Amino acid sequence: MKPTFIRLDTCSSTNSELAAIADSMPAGTVVSCREQSAGRGQRGNSWEAEPGRNLTFSILLRPQLIDASRQFELSMIVSLAIVRSLDSILAQSGCKERCTVKWPNDIYIGDRKVCGILIENALSGLSIDRSIAGIGINVNQLVFRSDAPNPVSLIHLTGIEISVGEMLETVAESIMEDLAAYESAPCPAGLSKSYRSRLWRGDGLPHPFTDAATGSRFDAVISDVAADGVITLRPTDGSPERRFFFKEVIFNISDL
Repeated sequence: MKPTFIRLDTCSSTNSELAAIADSMPAGTVVSCREQSAGRGQRGNSWEAEPGRNLTFSILLRPQLIDASRQFELSMIVSLAIVRSLDSILAQSGCKERCTVKWPNDIYIGDRKVCGILIENALSGLSIDRSIAGIGINVNQLVFRSDAPNPVSLIHLTGIEISVGEMLETVAESIMEDLAAYESAPCPAGLSKSYRSRLWRGDGLPHPFTDAATGSRFDAVISDVAADGVITLRPTDGSPERRFFFKEVIFNISDL
């Protein structure tokens, strides 16, 4: 199924705009915006995007074979589809950098964030009625003025301006293709393996973290990410492994 595009000049949030019309729209509907005044990220953060220089869009998904209890599979599919698209763009420019996924679903190039994803699911019993994936990708913005610690744009890596419109179509099509391919031949184990192979800081080395509940800092190795999205960290002080759900642990970006 090919995406259907609704292109706006300005809006508060593409997720909100798409949610308002989702019931009457088919899967693959994309709402994009040149200037977004209240874009949202994980943990309630805002998303900085210079008008016309970046991608800010939301895509409507209606997964048929992914139960509500396995909704993290959808997050992995979307993340890996974006990684695939960005890898291709980097390679075409001659850049040898490779994208990774910072748990749960930010996209990094090296130690810098190029893309944020916010997926909002509407559940119906044990099923996902529909999902809206809000995506922001830094494309041609040269200067960032927010207090975000580590943003990067594709132009910083490639040295060339990229057509935002063409890139929107490429990324949206990749997401739809990867979801369709997964639902035609579901393989949760294979999907999890692919996701873990692309984890930022998934190199088996110790990295700094903070327990969000207590504020305590500790060094640990990423041991695993389960199919439900729970991350397991192995502290370097010899204490038992610790499992964290979303928002329960913080990657210490300021230590970079």
